[in-house]
Amino acid sequence: MLWARQVQRWSKYDFEGPGRDGFAVDWPIRYEDIAPWYSYVERFIGVSGNKDGLETLPDGEFLPAWEMNKVEKSIQQKVNAAYPDRNFVIGRCAHLTQPAAHHLAQGRGKCMARSMCQRGCPFGAYFSSNSSTLPAAEATGNLTIRPHSVVHSLIYDDVKGKVTGVQVVDAETMETTEFYAKVIFVNASTLNSNLILLNSKSKRFPEGLGNDNGLLGTHIAFHNYRGSLSAKMDGFLDSYYYGRRPTAIMMPNFRNVKKQEVDFLRGYMTFYSAGRGGWGNSRNTDFGPGFKEANSEVGDWGVYMMMQGETIPKLENKVYLDSELKDKWGMPQLRVDVGYDENDEKSLRDFLDQGAEMLEKAGCKDIVQKDSGQAPGLDIHEMGGVRMGRDPKTSLLGSHHQMHACPNVYVTDGSSMTSTGTQNPSLTYMAFTARAVDHAVNALKRKEI
Repeated sequence: MLWARQVQRWSKYDFEGPGRDGFAVDWPIRYEDIAPWYSYVERFIGVSGNKDGLETLPDGEFLPAWEMNKVEKSIQQKVNAAYPDRNFVIGRCAHLTQPAAHHLAQGRGKCMARSMCQRGCPFGAYFSSNSSTLPAAEATGNLTIRPHSVVHSLIYDDVKGKVTGVQVVDAETMETTEFYAKVIFVNASTLNSNLILLNSKSKRFPEGLGNDNGLLGTHIAFHNYRGSLSAKMDGFLDSYYYGRRPTAIMMPNFRNVKKQEVDFLRGYMTFYSAGRGGWGNSRNTDFGPGFKEANSEVGDWGVYMMMQGETIPKLENKVYLDSELKDKWGMPQLRVDVGYDENDEKSLRDFLDQGAEMLEKAGCKDIVQKDSGQAPGLDIHEMGGVRMGRDPKTSLLGSHHQMHACPNVYVTDGSSMTSTGTQNPSLTYMAFTARAVDHAVNALKRKEI
């Protein structure tokens, strides 16, 4: 329900990278396999953006894009001109700038840039389960919502040789219930999907469902957000902007795109925005005259830039069940053993240096580099643990997100990711899920699962 709503497609280079560079197993699919499903999802959720014609950031099905302010346009123009391989473009976000008929039919409205995103959007303008998918599911007449349900494990039938259902603990009454189905989709978010599958033990799978190769819970990866820069921009004092635009300006990765070029693997996406105003001065001011006065000072322009870096899936970065500690519902707690490595440090340093150089070329001053030093997990985009692949010896899922050892179980959230890419991953999760659902429906019709 609460997410940043930044939605970029992966490019062919993101799917080809692991197999080419050898830092992870090869993806069992390519961009061409997922492109139609990107379009399917984009039309449904509503994505604002421009047709930018970038090979490293494929275009999609877009609603009208948001505008950059004058300072952002100036930075964009100067950086794009200075670097042939670097292209800043307006961000693509799941906000309705021009709702289509099917959006209006769901009760969604146009984004008003009112800065009410943190309330879940009363206009239904940004895509969420509350505003879009749940109303659409309810309209089919086939939706049952069961709140307070904590999934304990999947039920594997040794006789039938497949998963037959799910065991659920009621969060309030502690009552245990079993639900049965022909197909199970595990989409509990990366760490919880790993937890559920690790806890799904049976005679056939004593170390967790589908875990014949012992890799379940390993190769956890994430995005590196430690690097950021701030700067000032002189001039443009006759310019301002309207409302709270829900996206920043973004640059797709330019490091190691087609081949290995620097002394670290993969790269990072870059985001920046520019603004001015006295809001920062008013946060500790009471409402009333003091509040108004603090905000009457528009102030100079400031610029903020950040990285979204790809980390490399590693066997050592893993999650596993605690042998003693349990939560209030009787489930083992999840241990997380994940850290940065030398590759992450080199990528971070490269961003800080390149970011400062770009801001300097754009005319910024007082540039400050910052490494937050924050631990993995204090941000977003955890991935892996139940990765896709071509070989059951080195992966858990096949090309349609079915578990190699349990074909009627599909895993399509972040845990299924073979590598992290540098883009925000939610659009890819949704496209994967839509594609996998289509596959499951047809497989059921053919009685293959």
